[in-house]
Amino acid sequence: MLLKTAGTLLAAALLATGPVQAQMKVGVITSSTGPTAMVGIPQKNTVPLLPARLGDLTVDYITLDDASDPAKSVAAAHKLIDEEHVDAIIGPPGTPNTLAMIPFVAEAGVPLLAPVGSATVVQPMDAQKKWVFKTTQNDDIIAQALVGHMAANGVKTVGFIGLGDAYGENWYKVFSALAADHGLRIVAQERYQRNDSSVTGQTLKLLAARPDAVLVAATGAAAVLPQVTLVDQGYKGRFYQTHGAALPDFLKLGGKKVEGTVLAASLMLVLPEMPDTHPSKPVAQRYIDAYEQRYQTLPATFGANVYDAGLLLQQAAPPAGHAGRPGTPAFRAALRDALEQTHDLVGTQGVYNMTPQDHSGFDARGRELIVVRDGRWKRLP
Repeated sequence: MLLKTAGTLLAAALLATGPVQAQMKVGVITSSTGPTAMVGIPQKNTVPLLPARLGDLTVDYITLDDASDPAKSVAAAHKLIDEEHVDAIIGPPGTPNTLAMIPFVAEAGVPLLAPVGSATVVQPMDAQKKWVFKTTQNDDIIAQALVGHMAANGVKTVGFIGLGDAYGENWYKVFSALAADHGLRIVAQERYQRNDSSVTGQTLKLLAARPDAVLVAATGAAAVLPQVTLVDQGYKGRFYQTHGAALPDFLKLGGKKVEGTVLAASLMLVLPEMPDTHPSKPVAQRYIDAYEQRYQTLPATFGANVYDAGLLLQQAAPPAGHAGRPGTPAFRAALRDALEQTHDLVGTQGVYNMTPQDHSGFDARGRELIVVRDGRWKRLP
């Protein structure tokens, strides 16, 4: 009787302390050094702003820097999976880095939330890419807006210069198809590398082709170089940029030489101009306010891609917990399934509706046409 009473008291004491809450581990790979640092730093800075709890689960974020190197991205993924036993990974920002990691996260059965620009990390869907979810707009959504603006503003010929990696190559693939559909002729195309310090040879070829407009398909600081070089060489046509250029440093580095640039990107760039009816406006404002309070500066949209990854996990983790405890294959598989079933989740960048074939889930609410005017981003009507 004494033992039974003691056991009953112990059970009551445990219940009084509340349920035991399992800890979930989330790895975050940033490129906070190296050529992609302008993208990676705001992403690293966003980690302290991610949800401290995912439903009833506490969460531990483990952050590693890959120095913008795909080989180091793979090494970081191995460390997070094999040593830390993470349940999900956020990052890295570079498309080549993410592509290098996909076989390893798929083999381990660990969901990857990729804050990258190119749709190549989730398209075409296959047995490996089903483990990847993208927290930025796909190339085609952005390209449709740019091509539509070109066609409506008298552009007939276009020069293309993009990164010589998966980001630039997929952008050319998507853009060239849309351009043909809209009667636009690509008269020159060139490539360069993220860490190049000069693109004089490539831009001279573009200049000789005399296009009405030039589209630069690059990210971070690398997006500025071809444009300022062409301006210095006397090019007078219109410039277009992808969402890879959507960061404050593009304006700082480009100065007057990026005036008039048109891009399609997140509503965060022009948030005060957005109507209050846009579902993402209050979510984006909360993120901006939290970032500014912590760092005394405004965030780049790339940081918001990581913030949205936290929102996606916050919704997906509770149902995954019914399938198993964090740290188990059952939990990670259920987390993947829950992410794929995301419906009408409002993030900072737009509204997510995932399907088995669409692991980005954005529609037109995830982009705005924007122009650089007087050194600032302004929304185009």
